[in-house]
Amino acid sequence: MTDFATIPDAPRSDNPATMQALAADLSAINYTVDGVAELLGADANQALGRDQTVPAALVLRGNTDPLSTVVRFWLLAETVSAKELGQAAPRTGVDALVAMGVAEIECDAADQPGDTRAQDRDVMVRAAVDLRPYGWPAANEDEQDTNLWVASDLGAHQRPGVLRKDHVLGIGQASLTLAQATIRKVVGRALDLGTGCGIQLFHLLHHASTVVATDISVRALAFTRFNLMLNASALGLTDADFEPENPHARVSLRLGSLLEPVVGERFDLVVSNPPFVITPRCRGEQAREQFTYRDGGMAGDAIVETLVRELPSVLAPGGLAQMLGNWEVTEGGTDDAGPSPEWAARPRQWVQDGVQAWFIQREQVSPGGYAETWLQDASQGRDQDAYANAYEDYLLDFASRNVAGIGFGYILLRRPESQPQQPGAFSTSTRFEEILYPIEQPVGPHLVTTLEREQWLKRHENILFEYLTVAQDVTEERHQKPGAEHPGVILLRQGAGLRRTNLLSTELAGFVSASDGELTVGQLIGALAALLERDDAEFSDGLCADVRNLVRDGFLIPA
Repeated sequence: MTDFATIPDAPRSDNPATMQALAADLSAINYTVDGVAELLGADANQALGRDQTVPAALVLRGNTDPLSTVVRFWLLAETVSAKELGQAAPRTGVDALVAMGVAEIECDAADQPGDTRAQDRDVMVRAAVDLRPYGWPAANEDEQDTNLWVASDLGAHQRPGVLRKDHVLGIGQASLTLAQATIRKVVGRALDLGTGCGIQLFHLLHHASTVVATDISVRALAFTRFNLMLNASALGLTDADFEPENPHARVSLRLGSLLEPVVGERFDLVVSNPPFVITPRCRGEQAREQFTYRDGGMAGDAIVETLVRELPSVLAPGGLAQMLGNWEVTEGGTDDAGPSPEWAARPRQWVQDGVQAWFIQREQVSPGGYAETWLQDASQGRDQDAYANAYEDYLLDFASRNVAGIGFGYILLRRPESQPQQPGAFSTSTRFEEILYPIEQPVGPHLVTTLEREQWLKRHENILFEYLTVAQDVTEERHQKPGAEHPGVILLRQGAGLRRTNLLSTELAGFVSASDGELTVGQLIGALAALLERDDAEFSDGLCADVRNLVRDGFLIPA
């Protein structure tokens, strides 16, 4: 099994001493998320987060302090002198940075690199990779903030031309979205499917005993190993964890497509930011010409369908899989399984029997808008003829499948705790929500509490004898026309988590208002039935179902 330490055109990680020296240099100059933000100021730092380098370049113009040099070099991709870079990384040295593949010397024709130490020569040096700080705050007062560094390929805003086909993506919005949505419970074995440069893997190592990380790109795994080695101390890794044949290593890097590298294995948690982008075959294009970081190589949304169908096969009992994905919304599509939104018609077909599934659509765009987003992503607009041809290919491809829109969002899959005694014995649920507005981040803790409330409801099929109270973040709004005796609209809103809004009927609003933990659900329903003169079973059963939904969504909680 390869250890991915010396892959061509990727940073080398076969010299632990040099990696430790680089980590020490970066720590010494406070090359952290907070350190860079303080150096640049709020406006320039926020612009850099949008891949706009001009404000930061203006702030740092003429500044040769070590931290400024490193920011200009690896974040802004500016050429700096070997002397400046050597002063910023004295323990590592410029020659070592070049040898490990994170820096390149700009040479004149008469200049022969390697004749003397680069730092002693009057040469300029440019970044070979993007190397940036990454981290997250401590979960509690007993822990420290996590500060890491992540190497990836230079982006389109840092280098000219279209990205290379085996481009290794850095810290993108999708990877951050998945990291914020992942449920951070302590688990035994975890899988990062499609690890890229290793963002999800870093998070998993903080709450999983062992992690398997897979990717179809050998360069991606080389970047991941480099990042693991560079951050070994912060991630709690030892030299033994980097031995590919060590069966007790906390990390295992594996090359392969989809679930091929882990067939027959089981995991407590699977996370995946797969190459879910729906990309048509361009004229004359071969599969190897696609961008491996985003294009799954299958028609339409087939790669997301494949994962939704197959991921439960590698889940341990009670295990969770969380991923991001795109799905096609076809013109006139219908969901025959129930009162679900139109966009859920295709995803519902992918969910296997006995699997709990939860889809949250965060965005839906038109075919044209989708094409423009991903053509711009790889800087393909720099060749106008190629851009026009590719745009047309997108539209024709979507039209061939009658696609009216493309949805994006979270997918959560859960395997039940135990095997059913008979086919169909499991009471599983498939849920589809569309939440297009901003939600609280990280949202992972709120997703897990929803799952816990669902389990509570399964254990309490009859909630008539339970006591409920209103969650602390919930508020009520009442709207009525001037002069009206009663409100025409009553809304219940959440201030935290998924920040849902629920339209209440008069009787449900009355139930919520009286839910202070003093009376049981059955007593409150009985009192409302008497007040409204509704002693029929339809009233009580319907109100009870509505109450269960409010518990599931966190508006009401067990007292």
